Amino acid sequence: MDSDEFIRLVSERANVPEEQARELTRATMLTLGERITGGEARHLAGVLPAEIAPPLVPPEDVAQKFGVAEFVRRVSERAGVDEAVARSGVAAVFRTLREAVPGTEFEDVMSQLPNEFQNI
Repeated sequence: MDSDEFIRLVSERANVPEEQARELTRATMLTLGERITGGEARHLAGVLPAEIAPPLVPPEDVAQKFGVAEFVRRVSERAGVDEAVARSGVAAVFRTLREAVPGTEFEDVMSQLPNEFQNI
């Protein structure tokens, strides 16, 4: 899956314009990079389109511990949207990630997140 298709799918799934989907994807990747270990973030970034991956790789290897509400709050702030749009965007990005990455990579990422992320 290339970056244009990834953004198009996020746009459709979140019901937002493509430019907003691009911002939601960037904000979600940046926040995900803070939440999972640096090694997992680098591994995930290695299988994503080059235009999607850069915000994912964190400056430090230590994963921060926070739940869905804080995840959505950070995405909302970074993307400049309200929390309802952010939650929809995060769900769309996660759903698209599940399809975009090979093998069990998405499950490896999800295993580092609390169970509440399964229902986002």
